Amino acid sequence: MRLLLLLLPWLELFTLIQLGVATSAVAALAYVFLTFVAGLALLRLQGRDLFNRLREAQEGRLFGPQIFVDDMAVGLAALLLMVPGLITDTLALLVLIGPLRRRLSRWLFGAPAAEDPYGPGHTARDWRHDATIEGDYTRVDEDDSTPRQ
Repeated sequence: MRLLLLLLPWLELFTLIQLGVATSAVAALAYVFLTFVAGLALLRLQGRDLFNRLREAQEGRLFGPQIFVDDMAVGLAALLLMVPGLITDTLALLVLIGPLRRRLSRWLFGAPAAEDPYGPGHTARDWRHDATIEGDYTRVDEDDSTPRQ
């Protein structure tokens, strides 16, 4: 992974040189400029939408951190578009396409873990009615000095 990160700028430069060879230097520069402007516009638009969602969440109309995952993904795609090069632009397109992004996320990070109904943040109403909780118990009386008969 480190090697890939070290090689990425050189690979991006190579792809831009090849684009300039295949078309022209002006076309390669125009491509870099247009993708930068597109990424900047997307980042501004997504930032505005994110602040609107934060305001709605503060007012109680939206709830949960999951609503911000797509916003962050689009913000990442905008930043990738702003980096000059064809590799990061391809990655940005992969991140921008929602179903493809989710499939790629499942492939890279595995399936999301099933939510634990007994975990923190859940109440007794969240528990399944058919669930059985097994365990041992010991009765503790307040006054242990007198033996019971």
